[in-house]
Amino acid sequence: MDAQLARLSEADPELAAAGDEVRDRLRAVLAASTALADHLTVHPEQWRRLRDDGYPEALAEAADENEVRLAYRGGLLRIAAADLTGEWDFAKVTGELSALAEHTLRAGLRIAAEETPDAETATLAVIAMGKCGGRELNYVSDVDVVFAAEGDLTVAARLASRLMAVCAHAAWPVDAGLRPEGRHGPLVRTLASHVAYYKKWARTWEFQALIKARPVAGDADLGERWMDELRPMVWTAADRGEVVGEVRAMRRRVEAHLPKADADKEIKLGRGGLRDIEFAVQLLQLVHGRSDQTLRATSTLDALAALTAGGYIGREDGRTLAEAYRFLRTVEHRLQLQRLRRTHRIPDDAESVAWLAKVLGHRTGDAFLAEWRGYAKEVRRLHEKLFYRPLLEVVAKVPTEDLRLTPKAARERLTVLGFADPTGALRHIEALISGVNRTTAIQRQLLPVLLGEFADAPEPDRGLLAYRQISDALGNTPWYLGVMRDGGPIAQRLAFLLGTSRYVTELLARDPAALRMLADDRDLAPRDPKTLAAGMTAAVARHDEPAAAVGALRAMRRRELLRIASADLLGLIGIEEVGTALAALTDAALAAALSIVDPDGRLAIIGMGRLGGAETGYGSDADVLFVCADGDEAVAVERAERLRSLLSAPAADPPLQVDAGLRPEGRQGPLVRSLSAYRAYYARWSRVWEAQALLRARFVAGDAKLGEAFVDMADRIRYPAGGLSDTQVTEIRRLKVRVDTERLPRGADPATHTKFGRGGLSDVEWSVQLLQLRNADQVPGLRTTGTLDAITAAADAHLLTPADAEALALAWRLVSRVRGALMLVRGKPSDQLPTRGVALAGVTRALGRPLDEDPGAFLDDYLRTARHAHAVAETVLY
Repeated sequence: MDAQLARLSEADPELAAAGDEVRDRLRAVLAASTALADHLTVHPEQWRRLRDDGYPEALAEAADENEVRLAYRGGLLRIAAADLTGEWDFAKVTGELSALAEHTLRAGLRIAAEETPDAETATLAVIAMGKCGGRELNYVSDVDVVFAAEGDLTVAARLASRLMAVCAHAAWPVDAGLRPEGRHGPLVRTLASHVAYYKKWARTWEFQALIKARPVAGDADLGERWMDELRPMVWTAADRGEVVGEVRAMRRRVEAHLPKADADKEIKLGRGGLRDIEFAVQLLQLVHGRSDQTLRATSTLDALAALTAGGYIGREDGRTLAEAYRFLRTVEHRLQLQRLRRTHRIPDDAESVAWLAKVLGHRTGDAFLAEWRGYAKEVRRLHEKLFYRPLLEVVAKVPTEDLRLTPKAARERLTVLGFADPTGALRHIEALISGVNRTTAIQRQLLPVLLGEFADAPEPDRGLLAYRQISDALGNTPWYLGVMRDGGPIAQRLAFLLGTSRYVTELLARDPAALRMLADDRDLAPRDPKTLAAGMTAAVARHDEPAAAVGALRAMRRRELLRIASADLLGLIGIEEVGTALAALTDAALAAALSIVDPDGRLAIIGMGRLGGAETGYGSDADVLFVCADGDEAVAVERAERLRSLLSAPAADPPLQVDAGLRPEGRQGPLVRSLSAYRAYYARWSRVWEAQALLRARFVAGDAKLGEAFVDMADRIRYPAGGLSDTQVTEIRRLKVRVDTERLPRGADPATHTKFGRGGLSDVEWSVQLLQLRNADQVPGLRTTGTLDAITAAADAHLLTPADAEALALAWRLVSRVRGALMLVRGKPSDQLPTRGVALAGVTRALGRPLDEDPGAFLDDYLRTARHAHAVAETVLY
């Protein structure tokens, strides 16, 4: 740098006599830009541009492309010098770069007019778009424009084309891709044609682009008329209703097209980059600029300032975004200045990072990277909440001049966010934050996060209503808002759960204090079965009255259901853990209830069905068999009936239905049998479906010796020596056909019925159970009550191919998860997967699918998985 400065001084003695200010500017340019240093080597006389601002005159006098190029570089030198030495702030630099672009466009148009025959027959206006339009241009960028014309359009098109060529040679490409119909449309259009297009055909992103439009060259009158006609259309675009979804989708497309290798290094298009700030700001402008003209700024920073001043963005958030925007744009400038190349990527090698850090004023590359990553993290966080966090300021009637949004604008915001009843939502919010006290102050801190979660839910109104109800119930509790504010993820998790699950909402409504468990993942882990059983038994022992004892038991069960459901929805446990935890909870409840009605231990309870397989769902009954010793039948029946009645009696807490329908002779047979009676029945009367039902049998509660003896007896029936006869196999197949035809509800869609539909639980479980009945006497691994364990054992024994085993296991997990999600979302059992609308969106949200995924994509996954499983089931069964 010093050597080049010396050579320049030798070549031009006037430079040697220049003051320190000019020499400091030159040093800064030489240190930061090899491209401008090379330019000065070829044109040493241009150092004079460092001390004057005369580039507009030079561009106005340029006679050809080369003179335009030289004048443009001179202007660039002056701007870079003032930027690098700190004489001009960021806004001044970008404004001057934009002004330089305007003068260059005018020079290009002037030269084009001089060279084009009959140029006087056409009138052309150049409308700047993008960063040039917003007066926030960077050093190396395409300049986006739209051309409006009158007169001879053929001549106008030649003028526009020649202007683009001059500018491309002298400075940068001129991009007219934002014009109507994009690159497929004519280069120039009349004003009337523009108006017609935007009225009929323009999409949301085209109105978004118009936010920054302004005339910069050519006929000023035509440019102003163009603005007068088109600019108002920007502020009605949001009336179409889909603006939020379309802007979000466009941002996702930008991210999706970014190569993975660049995603973590891109300061423009990557996560936490410039586009995150610009898209968020422009969306808020589109939505609220309709009624608030102060938001109709063309530059990002001016728009941010207006949004912050108007209360649409919190003051701290607005300051953070503005600071991050300046930082990221400055990094972009330094990257581009080095070689005057269009780049927005942080370099990979340490040497380049160290250079970048130095020109930005950091001591080390690591210090720069840490600051950049910190800004990127904050930008992404604010980008993701920006549609929602300002809602606090929007609706709050706080005595501060910073919050000035009208109720009408608040309703508009709530509508855009998906609230079906924005007026009702406003009432809830006002009830939560009205007044000036500690409670409302903390609510004002919490609501933006909560509203963001509610807005992502298929039914935001329901989530907000539930939150108000819980707040009303706990509002005077000293710990509530303190925990909500300071309890880590509690607030966000609560909002997600309330917005997603009626089931969880109903459990929390009964026990709002239970929300404290949301603070820590460890508190949401299902409890150890032995600890759970001991705790429930101890709880009932503290009460003398059976009704009170069962009330305590059911309250504990409700708390555990909430724990499991919350962990499930928050993605902390998988479907196998859910089934095991719910089964352990049912085991513990049955054991505790049995201790009330059967204190001297005359009964044993055998779990069947999903309970026996430890695959219990949220809506599952407790399928059981009751066993007693010989001679105890009468008292055992009375006690079993009492247990069922206590657990299923109407109450505020969820009932546990105890179903003994799988007993011998079904509902026509005695509720309780002795072990001897079971042996006699199975020896003489048992049919193959009863052996199939016993595949799930396991001891659950009561007399352990009695229970173990029953299981030993069941082993001889469910794992028959020699497997099944051909007649028995035929009977299984006949029963399966009957189940498929008779038990599928009328009007149900067999493609999406999770239990009896194609590829549903029935297909998977009957296939596996047939393999168990036929082969378990020879394959010990098949002697299990769990479906997934049996699939694994069948594959290990080569009874299933690895691909078929994977298809069955994948379908079982998916279908089980969907059934659980249906119960969690609706608050009542259902086996039918919705195929569209809010109902399907609710299921996909409960399943943890990405927010930006089309629910139809999940439906396609489900149908494909079920189809594969059904094909395997057909092979195994038939």
